[in-house]
Amino acid sequence: MHQVKFAQSEKEINDCWEVVQTLRPHLNQDHYLQQVKEMQQEGYHMLYIAGKDKVAAFAGYRNLYNLLFGRFIYVDDLCTLPEYRGKGHAGALLDYVKALAKETNKTAIVLDSGFQLNDAHRLYLNKGYKLSAHHFMLKF
Repeated sequence: MHQVKFAQSEKEINDCWEVVQTLRPHLNQDHYLQQVKEMQQEGYHMLYIAGKDKVAAFAGYRNLYNLLFGRFIYVDDLCTLPEYRGKGHAGALLDYVKALAKETNKTAIVLDSGFQLNDAHRLYLNKGYKLSAHHFMLKF
């Protein structure tokens, strides 16, 4: 059974660094803790599942409200360390987020995923997610 926990303390957030860096290699560890703390002040929540000796997987999400979905959860981040993949960690995190969404009367869970992440797409489709849009961005 996967025990999902909230990363709230500085230690818990720092313990998630390795798996966060796997998903977001552009991040700088020197600024990571402060960035997560600022994001938490703006409503970001970080979940994790511990492995035997380190954090195996994490998810980050926000509760949002817009004209398209009403009140929903947006999953910003979801990643499992390579050595822990295929053991159900990401699925357990998605199930946890789904339970949170239902408990708080959300209308949807939304996430974006890179085109090349076929294993992740298979998981999302198996969990009932639908391909519903293209995501566009303009970087500065």
